[in-house]
Amino acid sequence: MTASMRPCIECSSAPDLRTVKADSFLQQLWYHRRARWLLIVLLPLSVLFWVAAAIRRAAFRLGILRKHRVSAPVIVVGNITVGGTGKTPFVIWLADLLHARNARVGIVLRGYGGASTHWPREVQSDTSVAEVGDEAVLHASRTGAIVVAGPDRVAAAARAIELGAEVIVCDDGLQHYRLGRDCEIAVIDGQRALGNRLMLPAGPLREPASRLNSVDLIVCTQRFASDSQSLVEAMSVPAVTATARVVDAVSLATGEKRPLTSFAGSPVHAVAAIGNPEAFFAGLRQVGLQVDARALPDHAALTQADIDFSDSAPVFMTEKDAVKCRGLNREHHWAVPLAVDLNAADMAQVQKLIDAVMRSHAVKR
Repeated sequence: MTASMRPCIECSSAPDLRTVKADSFLQQLWYHRRARWLLIVLLPLSVLFWVAAAIRRAAFRLGILRKHRVSAPVIVVGNITVGGTGKTPFVIWLADLLHARNARVGIVLRGYGGASTHWPREVQSDTSVAEVGDEAVLHASRTGAIVVAGPDRVAAAARAIELGAEVIVCDDGLQHYRLGRDCEIAVIDGQRALGNRLMLPAGPLREPASRLNSVDLIVCTQRFASDSQSLVEAMSVPAVTATARVVDAVSLATGEKRPLTSFAGSPVHAVAAIGNPEAFFAGLRQVGLQVDARALPDHAALTQADIDFSDSAPVFMTEKDAVKCRGLNREHHWAVPLAVDLNAADMAQVQKLIDAVMRSHAVKR
């Protein structure tokens, strides 16, 4: 194996280019209304998906399938679309907000892509990404929360409480009805919204758009002032806007932090294996960088060849991708964190919801 093909720490083989092309093709269908002829083939499958989702939700609502409550308040953050909506940065922001209120936070999530042989798993910043997935390690690295991963969110939440969690934030659990919850927050990408508003696989929806009317709060992530607000304005539930922004780059080799603007004026490379890689690339361009972009499938394992180029120009990657390449000692590789900001009125709206959750749970106990 040549040096250029050596896997990053905790990474495996390069992503299949066929998968990359398939992802791109579906994005064109879902969000740009192209290849509409394919809808004729996919719509029957979408109808079956809708029926299955409706039956499953009704089974929980009627008590045929049982919901399980844990002893701490549960805040579920999720989305009704597949792909990136800015949910993970918002969960990090919410965990920080709860910490500021002196609450011991437990973040539970599936551990997507993890190959652990036993669940649930407590996650630390140095836990193997191969075992628990990239998002779990990112949460453990970025927050002071107790992080527990596992396909069974009820067991994961119970374990987090055993470890001292006083409030549970469930990342991507909107459709995991088995875990009882005190409130639901749905995150929507302000630019892509709900795409063609069709169910999988003809569209990006996991549940019908009407599902948003039953959540407690909608968070619309906005990257540009022109991002659409029409969707949230039409909703019958409270909605806030979270402005996403890239922040100072962090060297993978030394931990040095540099403003992104200091890289302006010369070409840079950017790698993203996230649900909406174009959002990351756009964020870099927005601060004036000349970006040579390389998009990979969401959660893809990375090889050294994926993040090395034929020149010595800086290479930027998302934090979620950087945790898959820990120990890579190259000074031109940089991780770029994504932060979200809420204005005072929207932050007060979130605080109001948290207050209501805490009061309601205290009464139930």
